[in-house]
Formats: sequence, structure tokens, C-alpha cells
Amino acid sequence: MKIVVIGGTGLIGSKTVERLRKKGHEVLAASPNTGVDTLTGKGLDDALAGAKVVIDLANSPSFEDKAVMEFFQTAGRNLLKAAAVAGVEHHIALSIVGVERLEGSGYMRAKMAQEALIRASGIPYTIVHSTQFLEFIPGIVQSGTVDQTVHLSSAYVQPISSEDVADAMADVALGKPLNGIIEIAGPEKFRLNEIAAQFLKSTGDSRQVVADPHAPYFGTELAEGSLVPIGDARLGRVSFQDWLSHYQPRT
Repeated sequence: MKIVVIGGTGLIGSKTVERLRKKGHEVLAASPNTGVDTLTGKGLDDALAGAKVVIDLANSPSFEDKAVMEFFQTAGRNLLKAAAVAGVEHHIALSIVGVERLEGSGYMRAKMAQEALIRASGIPYTIVHSTQFLEFIPGIVQSGTVDQTVHLSSAYVQPISSEDVADAMADVALGKPLNGIIEIAGPEKFRLNEIAAQFLKSTGDSRQVVADPHAPYFGTELAEGSLVPIGDARLGRVSFQDWLSHYQPRT
């Protein structure tokens, strides 16, 4: 069947596209680079023609509160409108574990608005709530850095590898719509400051990590369990140490 992956050239998108193509499906990797822009609507109708499944992995280029809300609302409406015209039978979106518990963050509010549009669209859907990607750890560390000190929350995280996320997205795409949410997470739980310290030590970085309960995460403070699944979740297979053993800094 034809599957369209919005954001199909990104970290998760490219891996998801690869998995689905190997299973014999016709997969279109859609992004502004390939002439498909959900924000403007350019190329959407042609891209979705004949598609049975759409996977939305697009992200806002700006995390500023107003810009990110505009992106997810405008892009969401454009995509859902095109999906309805094309007769798409399963709309899938990647979102965030704990999104409903972090309304102090403009980014999280925007993701909640995106989810609300999907639920109201009338198109069968599945929303995948994922924990933070292991690949985000360097960026999280950098965001908390002041001089040679890294200020991060001591709240729990359960990071997942991009490989495990792509496996889950491909499986959801080939399954029936849940008209609900599935949660995915890594196999291990850590405190954010502790996993950051382990990462820095393993890479020979001399920066010191300080546990700071007021350190912001996407613009909001974290409670102890804000970012981890509460109930059952699909757990990935790649451990933090496995990921670290293959980690290569981006150049």
C-alpha cells in the first residue's frame, strides 16, 4: 500500500521509510526538501493521492511559543484536510510522553493542539507518545550549560533510541488504527541529571552537572514523573550503554 511519511527525510522519518520500503510498501518521504510543505499546503494533495496511511513526523523549525503553536495548528489542519480528500484510512502522529502534564511549556501546548485536531478530524488515527530520544541527550546537556556547569532537573527520564522509535512507527503503520494513544519508551529509567553526567564522563567532557529542580525543560519545570510513562508502554531494546558505544558527535 502507499504510505506517506511527513518529515520523511529526518532522523525518525528516514529510518521509518527504510523499514516500510523493505517490507514492500510504496513509501513517499515527504518534506519541504522533496516539494511537500504542510505549513503552506504545497504539494500535499499530490503527495497524498492514493495513500492509505499517513505518518506525521514533522516538527516546527521554531520552538518559540507563538511560532510553534502556529506551525502545529496550521500544518495539522492542512494535512488533515488533504488526508480527508485523499481518503486516508489511518492517520498517525508522533507526540510526547507526558505532554498533557506539561502545560507550562508552549511546545507541549502546541503538541496538545495538534492531537486535538487529529481526534476531531473523523479520520481513524493512532497517536504515538514517545519519551525523549537518546539522540537528544547532547542537546539537552547543551541547553542547560552555563560556562562549565550543566543545570538539569533530577526528574526521571526513560530515553529511547531512534531505531526503536522507527520500529514502533513502522509497526503502527501496518496495524489497525487505535483511535487512541500508544506509549513507547526506552528500557531503562534514569534521573535526567544522572544520565547527563554519565554521558559527559563517557565522552571525556569535563563539564559538571548540577541537579536543579528549577531548571527548565522546554520552558517549564519538571515534576518527578512528568516525562515517563504511567501505565503500560512498548519498551525499546537499545540500552543507554548500547547507544553510547556507537555514539558519534555530529560534525
